[in-house]
Amino acid sequence: MSDDVRTALGLASEQSLELLKELHILTREGRLNQDSRRKLKQVDHLYRFIAPLLAEVVAEKGGVTLVDHGAGKSYLGFILYDRFFRHQETGMLHGIESRAELVDKSRALAARLGFERMQFLASRIEDALVTSELPLQVDGVTALHACDTATDDAIRFALTRQARFIVLVPCCQAEVAAELRRTKQVALSASGLAELWRHPLHSRELGALVTNVLRCLLLEAHGYTVTVTELVGWEHSMKNELILARRHEGKPRGNARERAQAILEAMHLAALSPRFLY
Repeated sequence: MSDDVRTALGLASEQSLELLKELHILTREGRLNQDSRRKLKQVDHLYRFIAPLLAEVVAEKGGVTLVDHGAGKSYLGFILYDRFFRHQETGMLHGIESRAELVDKSRALAARLGFERMQFLASRIEDALVTSELPLQVDGVTALHACDTATDDAIRFALTRQARFIVLVPCCQAEVAAELRRTKQVALSASGLAELWRHPLHSRELGALVTNVLRCLLLEAHGYTVTVTELVGWEHSMKNELILARRHEGKPRGNARERAQAILEAMHLAALSPRFLY
């Protein structure tokens, strides 16, 4: 493929065309359909955020260990390995996915491509937290569109394994919205603030926002600095929020836990305290 064609498709010069075809992002004829273009744009933008963090760790330690949670078909993991890890002498990328059939396919693809420092584990989060198949300490944790509470699981894993950085693009999360609906009548009788989630559509949208605010406060309470931004334009994905967290050596934000607790109490979400306060 010529450089002009690569540029027209928006591909980096080092990207493996074979990989993109195996991931069905490119057709066998080397074309991109609209869905694939959106998918590639999301992953490419996320790579641009993650690559400097990986390079920073490599410069300091000589290698980097990354865990991709809720990996699914491992689009993100394969792109990261292709564009970064295969150009390094050391380093390991672990993909964690609960569906064994997807893990088997990812293992087979990694073997075909010669991605030797890419490993996959079929595991639930409860098992991943204690397994000896993963290092006790990791440098980074990513989770791209991990559904429902899987993003929270990735955060818990990252905190347990003392990750230096965490990169999250949350997907839908129904737990907070369900609790808002369950306690709605009590909340409405207590405060006009509950009008914010009286309607089901509002409870769903507000539930997603509150979930991510509580996730950020949890990370800050554990000593991370947090940045929240958009990943790509909304025309490419409605699940567009990017949470970047970096562990720092100073004291954690002193009031982060108290602010989270105040939100949970004010919105009658105390039942979810174990998820967001630990």
